[in-house]
Amino acid sequence: QVQLVESGGGLVQAGGSLRLSCAASGRTFSNYAMGWFRQSPGKEREFVAAIRRMRVYTYYTDSVKGRFTISRDDAKNTVYLQMNSLKPEDTAVYYCAADRDYGDSRSRQRADNYEHWGQGTQVTVSS
Repeated sequence: QVQLVESGGGLVQAGGSLRLSCAASGRTFSNYAMGWFRQSPGKEREFVAAIRRMRVYTYYTDSVKGRFTISRDDAKNTVYLQMNSLKPEDTAVYYCAADRDYGDSRSRQRADNYEHWGQGTQVTVSS
């Protein structure tokens, strides 16, 4: 079983930066694909970024490309989301997700293909 704990959320002005962290329990972290999703009030949970095992591939939703970077440190069982040039529309609860690494790029961008989820961390970007 994998447990995920996010941290690093907060309030930031537009144009600012935050780095989210997601610490995972378990000895098989390096075998997992990791993803970040976000959800704002009244909206469905949406894909933000994902990274596959061995850091071979990373994926981003179009709205964050060039601004967000996903990375992982398997020695620390941690995945990160560096968020730069933040915009008010980035405001949401951000969730970390993990699952055995399988499937193509599209499968890694679907929330229903992730088995394990963190509790979420709030990111608020003021204008």
